[in-house]
Amino acid sequence: MTGFNTEVRHRGAVFHVQTQDAGPRGRCVESLIYKSGKVVSSRRSDYTPFLGSPELRDKVDRLMADQHAAVIRDIHDGKFDHYLSPEEKEPGPQKS
Repeated sequence: MTGFNTEVRHRGAVFHVQTQDAGPRGRCVESLIYKSGKVVSSRRSDYTPFLGSPELRDKVDRLMADQHAAVIRDIHDGKFDHYLSPEEKEPGPQKS
């Protein structure tokens, strides 16, 4: 399996985003969002429509990159703030 792993610092928290191709059996790109070592959310994109395409690998690679970037953007946009502790929600300098 191929994929991406990124540590994302947001407010007072650290999230870890792991995105990978689930392979021919899974037929999807899956992103797992971790906080404190636990999966707090996931996102899946089915790529069944691309099966049989000569550009399958390129399309899946692009889907992985786009989905990974979108999850990171969503973290920075506050869409996962409900997973923050009260201390982590305190305003402070933003880091990436």
